[in-house]
Amino acid sequence: MNNLDIFHMAVKNLWRRKTRTFLTVLGVVIGTSSIIVMLSLGIAMDQSFKEQLSQMGSLNIIEVNNYGYYVESGSGGSNGKQVKLDDDAVSKFKKIPGVEAVMAAKSAYLKVASGKMVAGVPVYGIDPSVMEAFDFKVEEGRLLLPTDKDTLVFGKQTTRRFRNPRLRNENFNPWDGNAPQVELISSKLLLTTDMEYGERQDSRVQQDSNYKPPKPHNVKGVGILAESNSEKDYGVYMNITALERLLEEDRRVNPQRTSRGEDRDADKYERIDVKVRDIQQVEAIQEKIKTMGFQAYSLTDMLKSMKETSKKLQMLLGGIGAVSLFVAAIGITNTMIMSIYERTREIGVMKVLGANLRDIRKLFLLEAAMIGFFGGVLGMVLSYGISLILNKVGAGFLGRGMGGSNSVSVIPWTLAAAAVVFAMLVGILSGYSPARRAMKLSAIDAIKTE
Repeated sequence: MNNLDIFHMAVKNLWRRKTRTFLTVLGVVIGTSSIIVMLSLGIAMDQSFKEQLSQMGSLNIIEVNNYGYYVESGSGGSNGKQVKLDDDAVSKFKKIPGVEAVMAAKSAYLKVASGKMVAGVPVYGIDPSVMEAFDFKVEEGRLLLPTDKDTLVFGKQTTRRFRNPRLRNENFNPWDGNAPQVELISSKLLLTTDMEYGERQDSRVQQDSNYKPPKPHNVKGVGILAESNSEKDYGVYMNITALERLLEEDRRVNPQRTSRGEDRDADKYERIDVKVRDIQQVEAIQEKIKTMGFQAYSLTDMLKSMKETSKKLQMLLGGIGAVSLFVAAIGITNTMIMSIYERTREIGVMKVLGANLRDIRKLFLLEAAMIGFFGGVLGMVLSYGISLILNKVGAGFLGRGMGGSNSVSVIPWTLAAAAVVFAMLVGILSGYSPARRAMKLSAIDAIKTE
């Protein structure tokens, strides 16, 4: 017999016992859909973790800090070398293979004034040339340029922090939706380290007799960042050289006032961010930076822990679904064995007529595979239906879904395809033993069977 004849016989035999075939296929449908739906819940949770972390910042960025010293290799452990966040560190990080960009940052809490409106904001000095590499995007205006000096780019939420201190509003809340709107790009702005600038005179604290309020610096706003749901929304950015110059000028006015920047042995930068080209390299590069003596942190640390939790949950849910498919496999085996008993005489006639033993085995394996395949396909379709219901109904009960995601269930096409193939393999394995039994039947005994 050729393969086409075997296929036609398999279809005919399954169709001849429609009820039993339907019930067996139904078992595979339930088992396959159970596995797919259970795993889809774990995948949705995994995606939810990534969405939450991406809102906190980029998964490709490593934050480098400095909390001590390390012992250089070859020193025998006797000499420790203090590491610093300086230009030398920036140069070392840039040379690490896989690093896309490095951004050193220095910060100061300053006061920005626009007419009578003032706001205390964190001002970050950075290198303007790497802003695009670190995903700074503007909603209005432009980003900083390397040639900019006294220019500022504002985070989206900083506009809410402005208030008029001369108005008696003791219950000022910048997040109540009634905060005054300030035009930061076209207005004349002042920047100062004097946190009492613009406040009502009676609110000024008692100052040192030698203290002289520094002269405010004229600056201009050139851009407002698009909302990113990260710390970028709450900061103000300027060229790091301009910030250092401004702070140095204010220190000269009051040299007796100590400042972190006056410590010669202190780090030049407060933080250095390292952007990695490929997210798969983040962990390796982070470890390399740690071996240099720095403290390095990235969101992948948290993601790794979340993935381990998600993996355990997926294994548990997948195991629950696999029980249903195991029961279906038993049903396939039972169906094929019953088919052999009912078709014993037919098998004997096939052998007498010269049918190859491999063709007989192939016939029964094909029937089992078809049960698994059609059950898998129908189970896949059912899974997408259940997933749709879960996402529409379940999300309403759970707010925004599991872990903050918009989806309670996510079924990638790879999972659906793998489930169909797996169901077909289960069918083949379940039919293997009955197929061998059919091969071993004696032709004479089979023909005599009533």
